[in-house]
Amino acid sequence: MMDKELEKRAALITATIEKMLPVVHPKGLYEAGRHLVDSGGKRLRPSMLLLAAEAAGGEAASLAPAAVSIELIHNFTLIHDDIMDNADVRRGRAAVHKIWGVPGAILAGDTLYSKAFQVLGKTPAKPELILGAMNVLSGTCTAICEGQWLDMEFENRDRVSEDEYMEMIEKKTGVLYGASASMGALLAGASDDVVRGLDEFGRLTGMGFQLQDDVLDLTAPEKILGKRRGGDLVEGKKTLIMIHAFAHGVNVDVFGRKDATPEQIENTISVLEKSGSIEYARSRSVEMVARGKRALDVLPESSAKALLLELADYMIRRRY
Repeated sequence: MMDKELEKRAALITATIEKMLPVVHPKGLYEAGRHLVDSGGKRLRPSMLLLAAEAAGGEAASLAPAAVSIELIHNFTLIHDDIMDNADVRRGRAAVHKIWGVPGAILAGDTLYSKAFQVLGKTPAKPELILGAMNVLSGTCTAICEGQWLDMEFENRDRVSEDEYMEMIEKKTGVLYGASASMGALLAGASDDVVRGLDEFGRLTGMGFQLQDDVLDLTAPEKILGKRRGGDLVEGKKTLIMIHAFAHGVNVDVFGRKDATPEQIENTISVLEKSGSIEYARSRSVEMVARGKRALDVLPESSAKALLLELADYMIRRRY
């Protein structure tokens, strides 16, 4: 059921992208900007905005531009992330900077960023509600940058605490889900309590989503992942899995070794499974989503609320 509901909303979002972000002159800039936007994905963040608006009593279809603004910000961050990580692949296709070069990718990302606010401004809602949504989105972008900075800082440190890691993923991933849900409620004209509750729901489930992402990096087949399995491991990413492993004296000999063979990576993944480190991250993911779902107590019962609760579970049930 969730897949069908997401497909329905994804179709609305894709149609709105076609209308509001056409490939115009200079063609290369917009083709680069649309490269990841058009690469598929389930449009979880913008769909969350639409569902939150429905659950708060709003007309979701009219808020498609706001949902698109969330999707553009998400893809802007992916383009710049891939530049910083010098990643080759994203969603099973070449990263933007691998095709258009680093300068071209920076411009493509910047264009998506600026277009996001332009598109948000075209949402048919009261001006004061649009201004409120813009304040949420701009603050969210600042927090994402803070989270990315923390992530980069962690690369230069031997150890990172669990609290530090959770702060980083809240800012880098959780806040955009929080913005998605709270902007949907805000633009639907919901009360401050409901907007705050939806923000907490999105933020916490977004953190659960990221923890599940860390698990999938080590457990999902490469064909499904669309990138190298164990990439976080050999890149030396200090995920919650690795923080737990280090704290329990687990021998992770390929950590940070980009020359590790597939066999060595698989052996290390097996060690992490047996040590309980992967299961620990899974359990924290489930915990974050459970907390997020409780925040929806601010909403009356409805089919849209039921879908939001189902979406929260879907985010940690997914296999990619």
